[in-house]
Amino acid sequence: MADVEMTWDNWLSRDMQYYRQPGKEGINVFEAPKETDVAFDGVKVRIGGASTLQFQGLTQDNDSGGLKSLTNNFNLATANLDLDVALAEGVRMHLRTYLSSQHHPEAWVKGGYLQVDSLDFVQEGFLAGLMENVRIKVGHMEINYGDNHFRRTDNADSMYNPFVGNYIMDSFTTEVGAEVYYFCDDFFGMVGVSNGNLNQSSADPGVANEPSYVGKLGYDAQLTEDLRVRLTGSVYASFNSAAQYLYDGDRSGSRYYNVMEGSFRSGRFAPGFDNELVAIMVNPFVKYKGLEIYGVLETVSGAKGDADYSANQYAAEVLYRFGENERFYIGGRYNLVDAELATGEDVEIDRINLGGGWFITDNVLAKIEYVTQSYDGFPEGSIYDGGEFNGIMLEGAISF
Repeated sequence: MADVEMTWDNWLSRDMQYYRQPGKEGINVFEAPKETDVAFDGVKVRIGGASTLQFQGLTQDNDSGGLKSLTNNFNLATANLDLDVALAEGVRMHLRTYLSSQHHPEAWVKGGYLQVDSLDFVQEGFLAGLMENVRIKVGHMEINYGDNHFRRTDNADSMYNPFVGNYIMDSFTTEVGAEVYYFCDDFFGMVGVSNGNLNQSSADPGVANEPSYVGKLGYDAQLTEDLRVRLTGSVYASFNSAAQYLYDGDRSGSRYYNVMEGSFRSGRFAPGFDNELVAIMVNPFVKYKGLEIYGVLETVSGAKGDADYSANQYAAEVLYRFGENERFYIGGRYNLVDAELATGEDVEIDRINLGGGWFITDNVLAKIEYVTQSYDGFPEGSIYDGGEFNGIMLEGAISF
């Protein structure tokens, strides 16, 4: 491979190979594209980040009392720092640090990975035919289960989420693992394995801890100039672990501060499995001109102690993007969780989001939403018994 001259322009270039852009340009990009028109001309360090601030105007109520008294005010501003480094042809490192979050006001590393789309670092042209279709990711990283995590708010990175909150069952975790992708025209598949742990330690946990497995199949095609269709199915399976983190993996915190139980995950629901878990998610996505439809069908079953139980999640988003370069959008989301508790009760949580947004620039987004969420079937005396919250959220987001 020819040597390249290193300059400050090389080091600080904003263009990356096989990379999902931050800001508006990354909207409706899921897995990083397998094609690139960016040439590798030496090591590059792309410094990026995000900052988001909300004004919260929510009220809440339940039948059992014990709720925090809410007031209309600003939440803690969140911030991310991203480092993306082009190390060699088709080799990129990503590292994200949460500078400020609801749960951790101090800085701490979310995770990162090494993404390999070329083996030219071994020898120029090495397995080039195979690597035209193959990608390898290794790291302490966000697991690619489902498509929700591509549209969720990741602490301060809220550009890809058309609303303020994430889904009620927020399937997101960071684990040490590896994923191998195969892309073929409009189809792709992925298989992966992780150690199943959110927090890493060499100390013996005292119980058997087997690997977790993840798989994904997808079809994503631009059928006409105006019509794009995507359909994916994903599975995550963990059969023996000291704890399960798929729905407890986000340590940055919820967007609806101090509601219901008032913890940093307030407004969400986690099934609470500890021994084993099998989750399946199907995600359809259709975009026709400015109209955008996204869906979630998810089922998960598992165990906690001697109790076997399950939960289901359903969601639908309808958006309409309009204006020059689709700088404006309006839309709604309906989200329903139908679940069993480990104690045997059948419960339901449903949420409606109605809102819109304005891309002031490609890297600055203003959002407004009305949200209402209700709880049904929870035990008498529980803080969720007859629980509900609703109100207005305003959010300003910057990502670059």
